[in-house]
Amino acid sequence: MAGGVTGGSTATWSDRFEQGLNPFIEAFNASIGFDFNLLQEDLDGSIAHARMLASCDVISAEDADQLVQGLERIRSEAKDGLFQPGLSDEDIHFAVERRLIALLGPVGKKLHTGRSRNDQVGTDLRLWLRRRLDGLDVDLERLQIALWQQADHHRNTLIPGYTHLQRAQPLCLAHHLLAYLEMLQRDRDRLQDVRKRVNICPLGAAALAGTPVPIDRRRTAEDLDFDRIYTNSLDAVSDRDFCVEFSAAASLVMAHLSRLAEEVIMWASEEFAFVLLSDRCATGSSLMPQKKNPDVPELVRGKCGRVFGHLQGLLTMIKGLPLAYNKDFQEDKEALFDVVRTTNDCVKAMAILFEEGMSFRTERLEQAVERDFSNATDVADYLVAKGVPFREAYQLVGTVVRRCLENNCLLRDLDLAEWKGLHPAFEADLHDALAPRAVVAARRSEGGTSFERVDEQLKLWSERLKRIDGSSQPG
Repeated sequence: MAGGVTGGSTATWSDRFEQGLNPFIEAFNASIGFDFNLLQEDLDGSIAHARMLASCDVISAEDADQLVQGLERIRSEAKDGLFQPGLSDEDIHFAVERRLIALLGPVGKKLHTGRSRNDQVGTDLRLWLRRRLDGLDVDLERLQIALWQQADHHRNTLIPGYTHLQRAQPLCLAHHLLAYLEMLQRDRDRLQDVRKRVNICPLGAAALAGTPVPIDRRRTAEDLDFDRIYTNSLDAVSDRDFCVEFSAAASLVMAHLSRLAEEVIMWASEEFAFVLLSDRCATGSSLMPQKKNPDVPELVRGKCGRVFGHLQGLLTMIKGLPLAYNKDFQEDKEALFDVVRTTNDCVKAMAILFEEGMSFRTERLEQAVERDFSNATDVADYLVAKGVPFREAYQLVGTVVRRCLENNCLLRDLDLAEWKGLHPAFEADLHDALAPRAVVAARRSEGGTSFERVDEQLKLWSERLKRIDGSSQPG
């Protein structure tokens, strides 16, 4: 006879099975190689379950105390490297239960009363992801603070602004960097919203239909700091929306990081030369000794693909599954684990990059905004302020730019007489209005790039980040 998890044999299943698994199928079926990551959550959930069983008089208080002590011993053994399940354990849930029975004997066999691996794994996974969500939020704030510090340092530095990757209008560099704080805050808000749906407890739904054992699901949920319980047992064991939703939110985090990474890569090139990479976050070439490569942002940009791919994989996994639990759900863990790990690593890497891995070349940035036509719109705005219709002003400035290009000069190179020859509304104050700093300072509309508006935003973000993390303030 095969024996079961509570019997004397090493086989997992009940006495319904007379033969063991084919060795290859045993390895193919097992998840212990990766769901060992859920050990701490499995122990936490099992401790809460044991205490709940005692509170409902399903088991005695003495039995519950023994179970808790045994589970804590397993935790200690794992910390010391003494708890090392093998392939025959199949998954972390059976591994813990087997060790518990070995430690406690018949009392250990009482732990699984009123639950199934189906609701157990769902609980473990939610506890695991909830903790990682909280950690990711801390790392995202660290990146925000690093960006804020750079922005605060460069509140008076200019940088060319682009549309279609063509020079458009000069910007305050701080304004450019603060745009990424906004993106990252949306990411944080999204992830907090995901956390609300992660924090629902499926424990007690059992295999799919609930249990006749008189359990108290709300007691267990409260002990594990869940906000509420699933109200439908079928949904409880088959819901993996939270995995998909987290992966979608993480994909947006990665998309934002990739956009920032792409800009750093361009800024570090000799063609742009807007930033210098420090030795702390750059590598060299094995062939070309002059090279300093932006490996950090390149890796971040490249790792987007694996996160996006896991999102698609999870969606594909759930799209055709009938209720309730299916073995397909074993595929959620490796994908979710990798999404969390990859996203966290990329956020940390970008934070370090902005903390100590790069510096802006302010002299180069100042030169860049002086040598283009990004102040052309301001000529049109100047005429509009003098009462000239915008479309008329727009066409006139286009003519002037074309003429300057033909004569290899900039708008600032034209003297007042030439400007007056184009339109009588031009006055001596035009050249002051076309200076890059004046162009930036003039953008005073709410949300604009003027130094005045940027100072307001830097102050607001400083207060906001301090409010989010009271232990420290940027700057």
